[in-house]
Amino acid sequence: MRKKFFIYGIPLTVTFLLLYFYQIIGPVIPLIFVVLFVIGFIDASQTKHTILRNFPLIGHVRYLFESISPEIQQYFIERSTDGKPFSRNERSLIYQRSKNVDSSLPFGTQMHLNQSNYEGIKHSMFPAKVNKELPRVLVGGPDCKKPYSASLLNISAMSFGSLSENAIKSLNLGAQKGNFYHNTGEGGLTEFHLQGGDIAWQIGTGYFGCRDKEGNFDADKFSEKANLPAVKMIEIKLSQGAKPGHGGVLPAQKNTLEISKIRGVEPFITIYSPPRHSAFNDYKGLVEFIAQLRHLSNGKPIGFKLCIGETSEFEKLCNEMIQQNCYPDFITVDGAEGGTGSAPPEFSDGVGMPFEPALIFVNKTLVNFGIRNKIRIICSGKIISGYSILRAIALGADICNSARGFMFSLGCIQALRCNNNECPTGIATQNKMLMKGLVVREKFDRVYHYHKNTLHSANELLAATGKNNYSEVDISIFMRGDEFSKLANHYFPDNLEI
Repeated sequence: MRKKFFIYGIPLTVTFLLLYFYQIIGPVIPLIFVVLFVIGFIDASQTKHTILRNFPLIGHVRYLFESISPEIQQYFIERSTDGKPFSRNERSLIYQRSKNVDSSLPFGTQMHLNQSNYEGIKHSMFPAKVNKELPRVLVGGPDCKKPYSASLLNISAMSFGSLSENAIKSLNLGAQKGNFYHNTGEGGLTEFHLQGGDIAWQIGTGYFGCRDKEGNFDADKFSEKANLPAVKMIEIKLSQGAKPGHGGVLPAQKNTLEISKIRGVEPFITIYSPPRHSAFNDYKGLVEFIAQLRHLSNGKPIGFKLCIGETSEFEKLCNEMIQQNCYPDFITVDGAEGGTGSAPPEFSDGVGMPFEPALIFVNKTLVNFGIRNKIRIICSGKIISGYSILRAIALGADICNSARGFMFSLGCIQALRCNNNECPTGIATQNKMLMKGLVVREKFDRVYHYHKNTLHSANELLAATGKNNYSEVDISIFMRGDEFSKLANHYFPDNLEI
């Protein structure tokens, strides 16, 4: 193809230049051919891209379609029940509830129900009355001096840096209006989080917002912020579902002067948080660190977040809690399918335990050790609807967090550009021009409505099961598709005697 480009390109370009020279045609067409020939010549001469070198000019078409492939997939190929990580139907449900408009489904389900992987709720012949009051859960163990009454659904950890300042402001104002908490993420507590909403301050391995010049934990800086009235709980981040065993990643293009100043790092370089904490290095140290933070915060709820990996390590941690008689007020369980703005694909796709078995394991382990009544379990992992909330509670959770659900409520379109600073909705970017598209006074109401309507949906499902309280929910209210085959075999046996 490179040879053909020169065979046809040179004569055509020369011909049109001669036609222009003799004033037979105007300058536009010759200029176009000259520009195209120069581009093609550069393509054929460069050595970096094989496609462009072998296919001058037309090779750019391939890169054009590659750049818009997510949009082509989303708008022209995927069906309503397709789409990863979230289907079009799931995204539409959140958009509708965020806008406080009708979210009903016409003409019946589009799901394949009569299959072994189907999951559904066993409704009662005598439903209970729907509770109009949104559910709350008290967080605070035996050593907690300032228990916190948390909503059943809250905003999961998303840092300023990963998200824009307008997105953080909108989330916090929505949390204030709806009376639920907003987790800061490991990027630190900033002025944009302090818009009036309750805060769960996350402390990661980088100790952003409470670190010294060497990057180690600074108790004085922590105490100053932990005792702010807005800070209701503190969460130690051990690992994250999307990249367990790997520290947080802030791409260089998102690491602006403002963010670098907040985090205490160099600007315009990719920031990798350490994969482990420097304030402790074993089970004993972690439990002692929990006690230290509780003392420094004057008794506020202290917990930790993790994605389950080696299960025996969690059991050893439970033993250490019992030996020291010191317990976290909550444990946040993050599934391996959790979201992130940026992660190595190997960690995102192949490390950590998924949400369902992890939540079951943590709950059962705490029960077996006899300490479940001392610790609340918070879960995060694709919680977006009333059904997913009820399912999480049945598996052992007390409280649910959602990150991407609230991102959709702000207008996220799943463009999959979180890691390159080009988020078209102004949510996951530090590009000022794109950020201006996200108007805080319009969006925070959508955050509020999504939270309210989703919990109302959960209340309706609870009533459909005949239950009056979430404490009555367990796995017995759910059915699985493989139960259908047992019913079929019982009432319609495969072999009938004649």
